Amino acid sequence: MSRFLSFRQDARRIAEADSVAVIGLGRFGTSLALELMASGTEVLGIDADEDLVQSLNGQLTQVVRADSTRIDVLEQLAVGEFDRVVVAIGSDITASILTASLLLTMKVPVIWAKAVDERHGAVLEQLGVHRVIYPEKDMGRRVAHLVRGAAADYLEIDRGYAVVKTVAPAHLQGITLTDGAVRSTYGVTIAAFRAPDGEWRNAEAATVLGDGDVVLVVGPTREVERFAQLR
Repeated sequence: MSRFLSFRQDARRIAEADSVAVIGLGRFGTSLALELMASGTEVLGIDADEDLVQSLNGQLTQVVRADSTRIDVLEQLAVGEFDRVVVAIGSDITASILTASLLLTMKVPVIWAKAVDERHGAVLEQLGVHRVIYPEKDMGRRVAHLVRGAAADYLEIDRGYAVVKTVAPAHLQGITLTDGAVRSTYGVTIAAFRAPDGEWRNAEAATVLGDGDVVLVVGPTREVERFAQLR
């Protein structure tokens, strides 16, 4: 236990800042932790695998090898003082569930947890985890939409509602969005646009799209996919 004491003060300092504790540093957990660091968020990384911990030494604010299924260990690492904790454990469902349960006992304000399948997710939801995520499933769905359609990028905001990035169709170029009657005709909204050599700008009723402009289209999933097929 004494080996964690040196981390406690640093962990408390991290918890007081814009910070997240990420438990489980596999592919998903590592990618998440590094992206958070890149965005300016401090990260405490925890994993039971010494090799993973060593590989991230110096890349995260603090990284420690520890057993997250023990509440005394989580307390020593001041994990309960974080406002946001992500349980990214995927290889050991039992460890994932036990860790999430302990975090709830510690009354962590916001807990996200990765689920490997629907049954795992159902248990996490029943425990009271605030947000259950399915990285592999969600990525598979996103790629499927990209493969099926002509969208350059796709983001599902919620089931049945999405944002796509696509090239402005030819018949909407050179006229205002009002004249193009995009919403009434296609059931979608063009929220933003970017010229080939320009920056993203908010779209307005008087916006006139040009050849090669890229647009962000928001609306029901089926409608935005249909719109992305237009040329």
